[in-house]
Amino acid sequence: MLAILGKLFGTKNDKEIKKYQKRVEAINALESKYSAMSDEEIQTSIDEIKEKLQMESTTTNEVLNDVFAITREASKRVLGMRHYDVQLIGGLVLNDGRIAEMKTGEGKTLVATLPVILNALSGKGVHVVTVNDYLASRDAKELEKLYNFLGLSVGIVTNALKNDMERKEQYGCDITYGTNNEYGFDYLRDNMVYDVNEKVQRGHHYVIVDEIDSILIDEARTPLIISGPTKRKASDYVKSNEIALVLEKGEKIEPKRPDEQPVITGDFYVDEKNKVIMINDSGITKAEEMYGVENMYALDNAGLSHQLDQALKANYIFQKDVDYVVQNNEVIIVDEFTGRLSEGRRFSDGLHQALEAKEGVKIQDESQTLADITFQNYFRMYTTLAGMTGTAQTEATEFAEIYNLDVVSIPTNVPVQRVDKNDLIFKSEREKFDAICLKIKEYSDRGQPVLVGTTSIEKSEYLHNLLKEKKIAHTVLNAKQHEKEGKIVENAGIKGAVTIATNMAGRGVDIKLPKECLELGGLAIIATERHESRRIDNQLRGRSGRQGDIGESQFYLSLEDNLLRIFGSDKIANIMTRLGIEEGEHIESGMVTRAVENAQKKVESMHFESRKHLLEYDDVANEQRKVIYKFRNDLLSKEYDIDSKIKENIAEYVTNLMQHAEFLSTSAMMDDFNYEHIVLKLQEELGVHITKEEISDNDKQLVSQKLLALVQSKYDEKMSMAADEQRQEIEKILYLQILDSSWRDHLYTMDTLKTGIGLRGYNQKDPLVEYKKESYNMFIELIASIKLEIVKILFTVRLRDEEAERREIEALKAKMEQSNEALFTNKEEQAEVVAKKIARNEACPCGSGKKYKQCCGVSGPKKGLLAK
Repeated sequence: MLAILGKLFGTKNDKEIKKYQKRVEAINALESKYSAMSDEEIQTSIDEIKEKLQMESTTTNEVLNDVFAITREASKRVLGMRHYDVQLIGGLVLNDGRIAEMKTGEGKTLVATLPVILNALSGKGVHVVTVNDYLASRDAKELEKLYNFLGLSVGIVTNALKNDMERKEQYGCDITYGTNNEYGFDYLRDNMVYDVNEKVQRGHHYVIVDEIDSILIDEARTPLIISGPTKRKASDYVKSNEIALVLEKGEKIEPKRPDEQPVITGDFYVDEKNKVIMINDSGITKAEEMYGVENMYALDNAGLSHQLDQALKANYIFQKDVDYVVQNNEVIIVDEFTGRLSEGRRFSDGLHQALEAKEGVKIQDESQTLADITFQNYFRMYTTLAGMTGTAQTEATEFAEIYNLDVVSIPTNVPVQRVDKNDLIFKSEREKFDAICLKIKEYSDRGQPVLVGTTSIEKSEYLHNLLKEKKIAHTVLNAKQHEKEGKIVENAGIKGAVTIATNMAGRGVDIKLPKECLELGGLAIIATERHESRRIDNQLRGRSGRQGDIGESQFYLSLEDNLLRIFGSDKIANIMTRLGIEEGEHIESGMVTRAVENAQKKVESMHFESRKHLLEYDDVANEQRKVIYKFRNDLLSKEYDIDSKIKENIAEYVTNLMQHAEFLSTSAMMDDFNYEHIVLKLQEELGVHITKEEISDNDKQLVSQKLLALVQSKYDEKMSMAADEQRQEIEKILYLQILDSSWRDHLYTMDTLKTGIGLRGYNQKDPLVEYKKESYNMFIELIASIKLEIVKILFTVRLRDEEAERREIEALKAKMEQSNEALFTNKEEQAEVVAKKIARNEACPCGSGKKYKQCCGVSGPKKGLLAK
């Protein structure tokens, strides 16, 4: 019904495109004006616009038409490429902070130059995000001439940068290209520095994310984490792995009545859909016996249950050569969406160690979170977030809910001519691959190029071996080197080429076809199975049929494929049985293809809930992160009034001390007030010695005022050894150290809380609500503990007066020479030893009879302080 109405009255997307076309007409009207200008005149025009924007005497919207027209003209002259009208529409969509869905080969890279240049003119910096370092370098270098022509500098942030100074320089450019990981980790590292000048990023103004669905959806389930080592031993993982192998895998028997609970046979059950392990009472009992503990879930043994869960996942959910590979005695993650090896990345929460124990390789130290953030929360920090991709409509709901981003489908410059055939479904995987080999041979014999997409390295290796046996020449894309990968994909369009690749490999690289290949039918796409996400399938299909080229695509499936086996094979299996499908035969129908797409929708919905769930939990931590990072930035700022903050903390400390003393008093009368508690606490926590008489009074408020004045004066006296600037530097550095240490401990506690919070659901409590309540209370405790700790540290830290020490040594040497009481031949050595060992209230070693501090230890001018 909606489709019919859309055809009659136009869809929402059609109306959006019409709105943008009016603005495109206004931009086109300026083309003759700027084409008549010389290079110098164009550069002068853009400089004038830049000056107005930076002085804020105009807005980007007011100068948009001119900037887009100038960019198009500059591109014609410098790059030899003119933006089509549909590309201008794409640029307008991106400038509005929306997602432009553009088919493969429609020139997204060139489209981005329009809003990038417009937003870079304000001088606040523009970030362009790509899926890998190769694409970041390629795009930046290709477009640098255009940007430089218009007076804009270009930076590239990649993993190859050697130091922070280089990074800061790249971020200081008007336009910076880089990957999502580089931007995210640089942000986290910036919030761990102790000097504001060590920060590399300079704010989050405007960002365009290329392949936005890959970055903000596919990779959003894994947060960015900077971690450090924990105290857990490698032997713990080996033991947990041994127990996991002993426990018996069972099945889940669904209840016949709705009021009954499901029954788990054996010791545990593997929920493949949700990738969860459910362990029952018999499994827990066996594990406790093998661990040698009475209660595996007791607070003292909290790590054991977690390690066992990870060991079971490692053995029964994670598959070698699918989820990870073992190379050079190391476990390396395989990116589930690209099939690339994610070298340097490690699974968190002890899962990587569990896999290492499973594979019998060296177990590296488990890590503890020092700083983390999800991509969702990182990219939502930008004032304007926009993105481009060939496939976004299937996830439009998620983009709207999570990022508040609309998706606008941009029309192609030339209509798509690719033929997308119905899926072919076989009973077994063996039959399916036999059919694929026959089809590849058919294409290869007539010279038509074919790209074969697989969902894992394991399947690509399997097909590679089959083709080798049949002596069919082919290339396998192993996805280890992005630059090499790009070149292999580019060559996938030549005559007779057979290329095997994981579905997403080479994304961002166009496959261009020579004329002879177009005459043979264009690029043929064969997919060896459906991916969990329809978007990934559409991306693979989109490799063929770029810019109006002819081409074809078809998916080969079997009932043994993971997607069909777990989510939808029963219905399809029944159809095949009724039709009497024999060995080697297949079925092909639109109804079956729709059934497969429904299975994909189920998985997509499940993953959306998973990402939403992750975000709901991270939103709690994100609010806390914002508070901590804002205060941290304040401390780094030279303008921040640290003196007032310290005074506020001291006043709060005194208030708490008074309340505790009042609570411990035997009555409300001031005669019974517990002064002793205050005196002892000050001595114990701050090293401050006072007497009851100094603060006693009949009025409790006056006692509090006296105590505060006394404690503050003791602090001021201690810090008077330092000049004001030195004092503030000491206070800020110590505050930052305590803040960072406490925040790391808090993150670890939050991780532990999150791990076990799901069990609250069995007690009819919403785990998320419980998590919010508990984490809020923990955060309040964190703030209180930071305030207390900084007061204690500032009072107990020892300051060294280097100048006074030097004078003391000189005086001591002189006295000892005069009295001829040298105890060592080296008098300077003796003086230094004595200076270090003699307390200031002890008798002076020179024999004068005076205290050391009143004789040889008398202090001179106080300068040259250091905090220990």
